[in-house]
Amino acid sequence: MVKHAAEEASSSNLQSAAQAPSPESVAAPEPPRQTGTRWGICHIFSSYNNTIMHVTDMTGSETIGIVSGGQMVKSDRLESSPTTAMAGARKLAELCLDKGVTGVHIRIRAPGGHNGPMTPGPGAQAVVRTLSRRGLKIGLIEDVTPIPHGGCRKKGGKRGRRV
Repeated sequence: MVKHAAEEASSSNLQSAAQAPSPESVAAPEPPRQTGTRWGICHIFSSYNNTIMHVTDMTGSETIGIVSGGQMVKSDRLESSPTTAMAGARKLAELCLDKGVTGVHIRIRAPGGHNGPMTPGPGAQAVVRTLSRRGLKIGLIEDVTPIPHGGCRKKGGKRGRRV
């Protein structure tokens, strides 16, 4: 009986030594993955002449990426087109995903103010669609066009613009 117990103990020690991994085969532990969404703010300025897309962190102080329609095409007349805005948004989405931003809140701005149009240009809607198709989560969509509150006198003289 004593012999059998000693043999079992030595055989169990051999098995545990065979199962223990060698130090060379042990891989370094993977860094913990963030399960939450890292958010940024996408500022879109869309006029009838150009579309500018700018992604910042949530405080607005650090730029993650900036792209304009003029960087995508050579001719000036194509800077504000939806096709150019889509190409810029694709590039911007890649920049965001490379830097770890997986969701954006969108702030759309038209020229506005006293003289500019209050509606965004043709590229704004194309940018929002492209960002969502490229895998970024879309949070809030907000219109931040400047609105005049009285202010300066409009041009046109005493009798206004005569047509």
